[in-house]
Amino acid sequence: MKKIFNLIILLILYLLLSTSCQTLNNRTDSLRKKIEQIVSDKKAIVGVSIIGNKGKDTISLHGDKRFPMQSVFKFHIALAVLAEVDKGNLSLDQTIEISKDDLLPEDFWSPLRDENPKGGSFTIERLIQYSVSHSDNTACDILIRLIGTPKTVEEYFKKNNIQDIQITFNEEEMQAKWENMFENWTTPKTASETLKMFYENKNNLLSKSSYDFFWKTNKETTTGKNRIKGQLPEGTIVAHKTGWSGTNKETGVTAAVNNIGIVFLPNGEYFIISVFVSESKEDFDTNEKIIANIAKATYDFYTVTTK
Repeated sequence: MKKIFNLIILLILYLLLSTSCQTLNNRTDSLRKKIEQIVSDKKAIVGVSIIGNKGKDTISLHGDKRFPMQSVFKFHIALAVLAEVDKGNLSLDQTIEISKDDLLPEDFWSPLRDENPKGGSFTIERLIQYSVSHSDNTACDILIRLIGTPKTVEEYFKKNNIQDIQITFNEEEMQAKWENMFENWTTPKTASETLKMFYENKNNLLSKSSYDFFWKTNKETTTGKNRIKGQLPEGTIVAHKTGWSGTNKETGVTAAVNNIGIVFLPNGEYFIISVFVSESKEDFDTNEKIIANIAKATYDFYTVTTK
C-alpha cells in the first residue's frame, strides 16, 4: 500500500512539473515568434539571448553561435580591470600618464584623443568611463596594457566559468585586418549569462564600490541610442554596451552591429538582452532597427505579462 501511495505522489509531482514546464514554454512562445518574425526577412544572421522573469524565462536564437564582439569586449575589459582594483593591484583614483604617442590615430574612434590631442593624465576611473560609456579605443587599449594582454582578459572570464569567449586582439590589432575581429568572439547565451552573473554578483565577483561604479558607467553609455534603447519609452534605464564593425567595402557585408545590456522595467524588475547582428547585407539603420525592434518586443512582453 505504501509503495502505491509513493508512486501516486511521484506521478502527481511529475504531472505538476510537466504542466509547469509546458506553461513556461507557452508563456514565452509569443515573444519567440515575434522575434523570429522581426528577423525573418532580413539579409543577416541575428543572434539573440534573453533572460527574464527573474531568470525563469530564457529565449535564444542562434544562442550558441560565435559572433564577433567588436567593442562589446570593452564591457569585459572593464570587469577584468576592476578585479585587479579589488585585489589592491590597481586603484580607481590611480593616475595614468598618456603621451601623444599613446593616442590611437584619427581613423580610430577616440573622444579621449579628440578632447586631449596632446595626451594628459587620467585616472583609471576616467579611462573606464571613456572605454565603456563612450566606447573609446585609446582608453580601451591602455586598460588592457595595465593588466597584461587581451588573453589576460579572456583568462579572467574562463577562471570564472565563462568558457564561450575568446579575446585575442586589442582594438588597434583588431582593426588592422578585417578577419581579426572574428578572433574576439562570444555567443549570445554567454553574453547574457555574463551580464546576469555580474549583475547578481552572488559570488562577490566585484566589491560593492566596484559594482556600483561599473553598473553606473554602463547606464551612462552614450553610444547605440537607436539599438536597445531606440524604441523604449523615454527615460527607460538601460545598462548596456555596444559594438560595430563597419561595412566591408569589397563585399558590402557588415560583420557586427551589437548591443548587450539590462533593461529596467517600470515595476522594478528587469530583463537581460544580447543581440548580435552579423553577416548583414542590410544598411546600418536597418541593422540597428533589428535590435531596437527585438528590445521593444521584449519590453512590451514583460510590461504586459508582469502587470
